[in-house]
This record gives sequence, structure tokens and C-alpha cells, in this order.
Amino acid sequence: MKNLKNALLLKQLYQLKQLGYAYTSANIYKEDAQDLTLPNTLENLAKQAAQCHLCELSKTRNKVVFGEGNPNADILFVGDAPGITEDSIGKPFEGRSGELLTKMIENVLGLSRSDVYITNMLKCRPFNNDTPTPTQAHTCQPYLLKQIELIKPKLIVTLGSVAYHYLTGDDTDISKIRGTPQQQNGYSIIPTYHPSYLLRNPSVRKEVYDDLLKVKAFMQNKS
Repeated sequence: MKNLKNALLLKQLYQLKQLGYAYTSANIYKEDAQDLTLPNTLENLAKQAAQCHLCELSKTRNKVVFGEGNPNADILFVGDAPGITEDSIGKPFEGRSGELLTKMIENVLGLSRSDVYITNMLKCRPFNNDTPTPTQAHTCQPYLLKQIELIKPKLIVTLGSVAYHYLTGDDTDISKIRGTPQQQNGYSIIPTYHPSYLLRNPSVRKEVYDDLLKVKAFMQNKS
């Protein structure tokens, strides 16, 4: 569009020159700069995310899954992306993985689900539940970073390797760094396995339990 308008203006200049004009004040077309500032409240940020069409997932989603929980939570849980159940309901971590995460929060941390905040790296479900692509993750990342800025959690618990990698840029295998407090980009992070992985691999239940005990100890030292 910009090139077309510039070409039309150039044609106009040649026509004016043929008519004897030596000068014209016609301005070259410039696109208005977009306002890329994100809202400063979770409510307005959620509204903006609900209207987001920055990547191809907006064409296949049913609902944007922004996140839910205590807007002043001390602990923020971050998964990778919504699944089919979350996509239909519009809430994060529903279904079997959501039930398991709720039990982990209640039984090990001694908190209710409403005490924490839960979200995902992606706010829309990837087609066929595929692993998020780098383009999708980096396109959606500003929403997550703004959520972190507004919530100001004392600790972020990343669920699975995808969330940990895209939040930190660290490619270390999740099995080697799970349960270990990390300082990345000014955040305190403890990575652990995703509940869906735990459902498929019950043998890691003890490891996840130990990770959550470290989360609990970390928070007790912060209080």
C-alpha cells in the first residue's frame, strides 16, 4: 500500500512538472506509527489479548486463554500452551492435567488454586496441540512478560521445558535443572515437569513432589 501511494505521488509530480510547476508540497506517504504499549492492568491486558491476531493461531482458536488466579500472587505457574479443553472453556489447566496441578498446589504447597496465578506461554491453543514454534512463542511472549510485571510474583514455577526455555533462553534439559532455583532476567524461577508429562510418566511423581517441596521452602525463606 505504501509503495502504491508513493508511486501515485511520483506520477503526480511528473504531471505537475509537465504543466510548468517547479515545486509541489505533496508529502510522501508515511504509515502512522503503531502504539505498541501494553495496558497496565491485567483486566485490560486480557481484553487486548482476546482481540489479538498477531499470529496464525488466532484463526484456529475458540477462546483466548489468558490466565487466572490471584492478581497479587506470590507464586506464578507458567505452562506451555492451552489444550483442547482449555481452548473450549477459556481457562488454563482444566481437565486431568488441571486437576493434578490443583492437587499439587493444595496437597504439597498448602495453598488453594485461587492463591496463585496460572497462565501459559501461549494464550492460544496450537493446532493439533503441536509444540509451540519459536515464532508463536516470541510473538506471544510480551503478554507473559507484562503479566509478570503486573503480578510481581516472588517465584515463577515453569511447568515443562517449553515454558522454561522461552522464558529464560536456557536450553538445558529439564531433567537436569528441575527443582533448582534459577535467577533469569531478574526473576526467581524453579522449573519442574508439566502435569501432563507426569500423567504419562507416573515414575517422576517423586521428583515433582521434591520440586514442590523446594518451592515451599523457597517461599518460606522469602516470608
